[in-house]
Amino acid sequence: MRFSSGLALPAYYLYYDSPVKIVATLDGGARVWRLSSSTGGWQERNDLFEKIVFAIGGEVFSSSPEEFVQDVEEYRAHYLSGEGPIFALYETVKAIVDAEEREGRYLTETERAIVQGIRRRTFVMFEEELQRAGDPGADPTIASS
Repeated sequence: MRFSSGLALPAYYLYYDSPVKIVATLDGGARVWRLSSSTGGWQERNDLFEKIVFAIGGEVFSSSPEEFVQDVEEYRAHYLSGEGPIFALYETVKAIVDAEEREGRYLTETERAIVQGIRRRTFVMFEEELQRAGDPGADPTIASS
């Protein structure tokens, strides 16, 4: 969908290292959702629209849906802790990345595929939990874009 400014929506960004998405509304407008570092859920932040779209006064980087999913899960894994299958998968990714850093090397193609696959999976799992909890910004379908 195209917003009246020519912006194709949905659009995905990193704003000061925080994942942000801009989605179309039914009335032809747009809503801005920023990932919360305390809950992993989405906070509506429409006040950031111009700053992000016009890259005013800050670090703004656009992302593909695939990159966005990876960024969201890296962010959640960094800021959140807890119990359950999502957090166990975050620990699996951490172990792979820690080994890379400890050994002073890059991830192998296989390791990179594993990390990306786990992050896609945890993204869907987390977003589905958010939807069940009533988070209006949650959208697990981004991982299948």
